[in-house]
Amino acid sequence: MFRQPVLIYNPAAGALRRNPGRILQRTIAALALGDIAPRPLPTSAPGHADSLAREAVRQGADLVLVLGGDGTINEVVQGLIDSNVPLGVLPGGTANVLAMELGLGSRLEAAAKRLAAFEPRPVALGRITGSFGSRYFLLMAGAGLDANIVYEVSAGLKNAVGKLAYWVAGFAHFFKHVEQLDVRIDGHIHQCGFALISRVRNYGGDLEIASGASLHDDHFEVVLFEGSNPLRYAWYMLNVAARRVQRIRGVHVLRTRQVDVLTQAPVQIDGEYLGRQTVSIEIIPGALQLLLPPRLVSPKRG
Repeated sequence: MFRQPVLIYNPAAGALRRNPGRILQRTIAALALGDIAPRPLPTSAPGHADSLAREAVRQGADLVLVLGGDGTINEVVQGLIDSNVPLGVLPGGTANVLAMELGLGSRLEAAAKRLAAFEPRPVALGRITGSFGSRYFLLMAGAGLDANIVYEVSAGLKNAVGKLAYWVAGFAHFFKHVEQLDVRIDGHIHQCGFALISRVRNYGGDLEIASGASLHDDHFEVVLFEGSNPLRYAWYMLNVAARRVQRIRGVHVLRTRQVDVLTQAPVQIDGEYLGRQTVSIEIIPGALQLLLPPRLVSPKRG
């Protein structure tokens, strides 16, 4: 199906760190079982995946696969905008939110074998605009508490213990007042300590917060968490783990195409910290071709 596929991979990603050569070889062999024979392109620094994707498109690539974390996927998305070249993902990072959303799981070789049955379909992206300019995201944006946690995660601890590093950073906030921010949605202003603007159900790979979100839907599912008491957020997270957070007091769920964060607040997209910003976040329908499993290939909701 694909004549010039490329595989952009992050050698420092969790799945590759211990033995990148051997793991890459086995992944390419698994892809070959589905007649996908990509040219491997390693990243060498933060931001490099963006330029690799742009150059691959310029040279005629007809499929860009990504082996890395959600941050590497986000970089590649920036390079594929307006290209119509499909993106395929493989689980290689700490959380692997998109891979989990697509049912690929966390086993790299098994996921590589499944990709042969996937089909490219257009999906909407989020676009966030602030003092940094504009960036696109495929998964989610977060403002407030979770962006603070993303900022404070130790890279060394993340490499050592993976997702546990986010919990360690989160525990440090249990005795801190949660900063409040104002968010405007459909003309109404809401105050909260954490706003999740999501395109996917999964959060952190194995948690579910935006349970009504869908890659087929040209809307965000926004989940707002009220309150400044840190113990209240511990209660929220317990209910996230129990998959009932949307039903408890202080949590509000909305569906929209645009969100404005009116307060200078910490902001992240796809796990990448963008700084303290006032930002506008909007949906861009059909902005990316994404390889989807057959069960997710269906008409978009309005």
